[in-house]
Amino acid sequence: MRVLVTGAYGLIGAACLARLNRDGHELVAAGRTITEASRRASFARWIVADFDRLTDAVAWRPLLAGIDAVVNCVGVLQDGGRDDTRRVHVAATCALFDACAQAGVRRVIQISAIGAASDGPTAFARTKAEADAHLATLDLDWLVLRPALVLAPVAYGGTAMLRGIAASPGIVPVIGASQRIQVVSIDDVAETVARALHPDTRLRTTWDVAHPDVHTLGEIVQAIRLWLGFPPRPKLALPPIVGRGVAIMADALGRLGWRSPARSTALAQLTAGVVGDPAAWMEATGIKPQSLAEFLAAHPAGVQERWFARLYLLKPLAIAALALFWIVTGLISLGPGRAAALAQFRDAAVAPAMAEPSLILGSLADIALGLLLLVRRTARMALLGMTAVSLAYLLIGTVLAPDLWRDPLGPLVKIVPVLLASAFTLAILDER
Repeated sequence: MRVLVTGAYGLIGAACLARLNRDGHELVAAGRTITEASRRASFARWIVADFDRLTDAVAWRPLLAGIDAVVNCVGVLQDGGRDDTRRVHVAATCALFDACAQAGVRRVIQISAIGAASDGPTAFARTKAEADAHLATLDLDWLVLRPALVLAPVAYGGTAMLRGIAASPGIVPVIGASQRIQVVSIDDVAETVARALHPDTRLRTTWDVAHPDVHTLGEIVQAIRLWLGFPPRPKLALPPIVGRGVAIMADALGRLGWRSPARSTALAQLTAGVVGDPAAWMEATGIKPQSLAEFLAAHPAGVQERWFARLYLLKPLAIAALALFWIVTGLISLGPGRAAALAQFRDAAVAPAMAEPSLILGSLADIALGLLLLVRRTARMALLGMTAVSLAYLLIGTVLAPDLWRDPLGPLVKIVPVLLASAFTLAILDER
């Protein structure tokens, strides 16, 4: 069977792609940017499918040529610098479903989420439910899967944040520690999708996909901490006002393109609870889902998981500190440090006509790099620019003012850790 998997490099999409490959399906994988993903999963044929643009059934038709089934794994948490929830979940997704009906693609599997409902607490839940409902009106062999909190060997989104919180060096702070949550293994989700593609599988239904056990968020965090091999630490249940403050900050960063799982949508969904009824799914498929303990036992943590967990909360601090450093450095050079900077130019025998413009341009470049680092789309370019500028400062300073290496305040020596900090942050910039 030739299967189109959308959102194929996401957490669920990548797992479904790998599982369907084991069954020998001919796979067409779709995503917004596919260069890296096509290298990681070269067994599939990759095509570009940007849900921000494919909002009409006619636009989808060429992408469905020769396709027998569609597995839609696309989803965005909330509106932000790169995302429009209604455009992605409703306009583009419903256009895809309509195009399937028009093109004769009978089998469509929609990955939704537990809590998706027309009266849900967030735009995420309501728009997912709207697309689910539209699919149910079409003459297709459709299936809507609503997973709980998805556990996977790889970490992305909410589960990545839980690992970071679990790795806190002292008291473990948890927002919404008492909230009720069900979990599901990514393997169980992918297995469900694989079975749904069997010709004799009865579809046209909606399943909550979860292990029946209900945990508190605090229990899950503590279990992950022990799984990582860190010693037990007391749990600190943070009050709701702290959660709201974190969500406001995360929402602001979302406007800059940073997709933090701590945004207000996640908080609202968490407050509502992540609990469904998996009985129908378990009965229909015969799947015995992995529990939280079984999943953790089946995927032992290694040094890479501990590194990731420890670095998770350090990453935003590193970005903020670097951005602030470059912005403040530029402002100081233009303001209170201007006279000292010009004196260094004179000591290096730089002509006065060149000193002033060089100082201004260099300071503005520092400020620009700091500001660009705060925007997700330009962060990588900014880090590369910081690396290049730091190397240039070292080279020019060494040639024109080698005595600065002997300066007790170490103006050139201090560039070296800044250079390493830029390289470190660049190395951990990837989100998935």
